[in-house]
Amino acid sequence: MLKREYEGQVCSIARALEVVGERWTLLVIRDVGLGRHRFDELLGSLGIASNVLTDRLSRLVDAGVLERVRYRERPERFEYHLTEKGLDLGTALVALMQWGDRYLSERPPQIARRRSDRSPVSVRFLAKDGTVVAPGELEFVPGPGVKPAKTRGNSSQPDRPRPPPRATKSLQIPQAL
Repeated sequence: MLKREYEGQVCSIARALEVVGERWTLLVIRDVGLGRHRFDELLGSLGIASNVLTDRLSRLVDAGVLERVRYRERPERFEYHLTEKGLDLGTALVALMQWGDRYLSERPPQIARRRSDRSPVSVRFLAKDGTVVAPGELEFVPGPGVKPAKTRGNSSQPDRPRPPPRATKSLQIPQAL
């Protein structure tokens, strides 16, 4: 089994993988988001072993991604619902689905669309002003959670300026993220 922690990684992607990076986890979240709330519905839909499903549901509840809601007292039965934290994973799930559609499927098995007019939707980067940001325009800069890097030699010397990144079609993700 892969380890669940990414020690030494100051990275929100690594932290997110600690919660959703295990096999089956994103599929459990997907199915709950699609309206399968009960254990037996999830078990039948996913074809997953019951002990694995129990483990994934418990971890997602503990992480605050799902909440258990009792729907019957005798015998006690629960449903699973996405919390706000779980609903916020929707964009990431649709982005992953659309990546799979583009690169791994000849014909997409599902299409995301707006309910009101049934127009297809796609995940894009948007600036605060609402304009689309192309991947080549996207940059990552240190945020408030980055600890200053230890420098060699005299710490009073300013860092040498770095040349601007080359424009490429790939995301420019620095090591610190």
